[in-house]
Amino acid sequence: MIKLRTLLFALLFVFLCFGTAWAGDTIKIGFNAPLTGFAASDGQSSTFGAKLAVQQINEKGGINGKMIELVVYDDQANASQSIPIANKMIGQDKVAVGISGSYSGPTRSAAGIFQEAKIPYISAYAIHPDITKAGNYVFRTSFLGEVQGRAGAKLIGNILGKKRVVIITLKNDFGKSLAAGFKEKASDFGITIINEYEYSMKDRQFGAIIAKVKSDNPDAIYASGYYFTAGPMVSQLRASGVTVPVIGQEGYDSQKFIEIAGKAAEGVIITTSLDRDSKVPETADFIKNFEKLAGYKADMVAASGHTAVKVAALAIEKSNSTDPEKIRAAIAGISLKSATGTIEFNHLGEVLKDVQIQIVKNGEWHHYSVINDPELLAPPEK
Repeated sequence: MIKLRTLLFALLFVFLCFGTAWAGDTIKIGFNAPLTGFAASDGQSSTFGAKLAVQQINEKGGINGKMIELVVYDDQANASQSIPIANKMIGQDKVAVGISGSYSGPTRSAAGIFQEAKIPYISAYAIHPDITKAGNYVFRTSFLGEVQGRAGAKLIGNILGKKRVVIITLKNDFGKSLAAGFKEKASDFGITIINEYEYSMKDRQFGAIIAKVKSDNPDAIYASGYYFTAGPMVSQLRASGVTVPVIGQEGYDSQKFIEIAGKAAEGVIITTSLDRDSKVPETADFIKNFEKLAGYKADMVAASGHTAVKVAALAIEKSNSTDPEKIRAAIAGISLKSATGTIEFNHLGEVLKDVQIQIVKNGEWHHYSVINDPELLAPPEK
């Protein structure tokens, strides 16, 4: 009888340690994304990408015999919304891993909550450097803004051979991080920054900035923004007679940008994570199956949401547990071929992977080049 009681207490202890996520019928993965508000299109894409990954994993039997349940919340791309969402995921839903399919503001806020609770949290595409600095339970499967900015400098100065550049910067974490990386490496590629102009997230009319750009007469323009700001900007630049190359980043990476900019989108070049013309099986398979599920063409945020879920699932499988520390250790040591490249993390939880360069041709994104310089693209270690 004593031995039986001892065994029962031991089993209860194991149950409490490993949590309800493993004990239930499913393994829960939390996912916050902007499903309403100004960033709803990106939130929809990242969520579809995450759902595709869950569908593919569950169709193959799940993780160690258990199905994944994706617990999705709308954070409206609002930092104040992501804090109660993070607490709900951890306290009520008992998620094994949390994932951000959202922008830097809400991701930074949620990262601190997950770190304090010691539950792994993955940023699918938010770029602010402070996200992974929250602690050792936080990881990022896409580029830092500074890293992508450095790649932009190489693209303009080395690959395109353009030397006199105007920067147009969105005044938020995204734009400032990109501009910082670009400025850091511009001189290394022979670039002279003639001027820098800033604009706000609400701006859709760029006449004053464009007049100054025309006066500057640059060889190229490095302009940060999201599809809903970059679309009007590029359209107005071309309508005013500015014909020099416009170089953007992953914020442009949506068919929505092309729809908004129209014919003006032709020839726009961006740095991003997704190569539409890739022959790599993981990428080609994702692009094909995403369009079947979502009903529209894949974009960077969709691929990033898909990648982050695949990382979380593989870590849970390898740890054979929902014990947070074991999952964290498994994520830290992971090597995964994904839709956005091979995912491996450094000590800070940052990823090192190639930067894909895409160009708009005939109304669609296509391969232009790739930057795979490990020194240039190296993320910080601390």
